[in-house]
Amino acid sequence: MTYPLRGQRAVVLGGAGFLGSCLCERLLRDGAEVVAVDNLITGSERNLADFRASPKFSFQRTDVVEGLRVEGTVSLIFNLASPASPIDFARIPLEILRVGSVGTENGLKLAEEKGAVFLQASTSEVYGDPLVHPQREDYWGNVNPIGPRSVYDEAKRYGEALVSAYGRSRGVKTRIVRIFNTYGPRMRLDDGRVVPALVGQALKGEPLTVFGDGRQTRSFCFSSDLIDGIVRLALSEVQGPVNIGNPREMTILEFAEAVMAATGTRSRIEFKPYPQDDPKQRRPDIGRARELLGWEPSVSLEEGLSKTLNYFRSMV
Repeated sequence: MTYPLRGQRAVVLGGAGFLGSCLCERLLRDGAEVVAVDNLITGSERNLADFRASPKFSFQRTDVVEGLRVEGTVSLIFNLASPASPIDFARIPLEILRVGSVGTENGLKLAEEKGAVFLQASTSEVYGDPLVHPQREDYWGNVNPIGPRSVYDEAKRYGEALVSAYGRSRGVKTRIVRIFNTYGPRMRLDDGRVVPALVGQALKGEPLTVFGDGRQTRSFCFSSDLIDGIVRLALSEVQGPVNIGNPREMTILEFAEAVMAATGTRSRIEFKPYPQDDPKQRRPDIGRARELLGWEPSVSLEEGLSKTLNYFRSMV
C-alpha cells in the first residue's frame, strides 16, 4: 500500500541505519522529499546506495546531540536516531543516553519550529522483562534502571516522556511507535541481535548460539511491515503509544531451527548462559494498530527469512 506523500518533506533522524534507510526508501517511493540525518556511529552510507542519486533525497552527516538545523519547510520528522543493538549498550552507553535525551529534544525543537509532526521510534524494551503477556500499550513495564540494558531502555522511556511533554505543553503534533523485534536486509551482521547473529553463524557454518534453554520467546516482524505501520501512524491522528510488531510468538530455539532449515546448514546449536535482564517473553498486542491504523503484518517468517538470507549471503 502506498500513501499520497507528494509535496511533503520528511526528515529522518538516524536515516542511514537499518530501519531509517528502509523508511527513507519507502517515503521516497511514496513521493516525499527526504532529508536523512545521521552521524554514522552505527549507520552506514552503504544503506543509502539504492536511492542516494534521487533528486528528492539529501543526506546530512550530523550528530543530533550537537544540534539540528534543516533549511526549508518540513512536514514530518521521524526520530530513529539511536543505536539499538546489545553490543552497543556496552560499547557506547553514554552516546545512547545522550541521543535518547538531548538528541530527541533537538528533534522536537525542530518539529516545533517547523510545525511538523514528530514521530518517536520507541521500543518494546520499555516493557523490560514483562510481567504481563502479551504486552499492551497500557502496561507500564518491568525495567531494571541500572542494569546492562538500562541505557537503551531508560533512554527510550525518557524519550516517550519528553515527546509527551512537548505534545502537552508546546502543542507539538507527536506520535509514538513501540517497535518490537524487526529484521530484514540492511541489518548489521555483527550487531548482536538474534536474527543477524544466528543467520551469520549459520551461513559461516559456525555453531548457532542460543542463550539459556532457548525457551525465551520473541515475535519477529519483517522490516517492510514495520515501516508500513510507522508511515500509517505518522499520517494518522492517533495519540499515545502504538505497538507495531508481529504477534506470532516463537521460542528462540524454534527460530534457530527455522534458520537452520532455511540455510541448510549442518551447524549445531550451542547453549550459553542467559544474559542479565534479557526478557523471557515478548509478544505485542496489536489491537490498537489493527483498530486505529488498519495495520497488521503480512510477510511470513519464511518469506522474510528468505529475503534476509539473500542480503546476508552477499556479506559473508
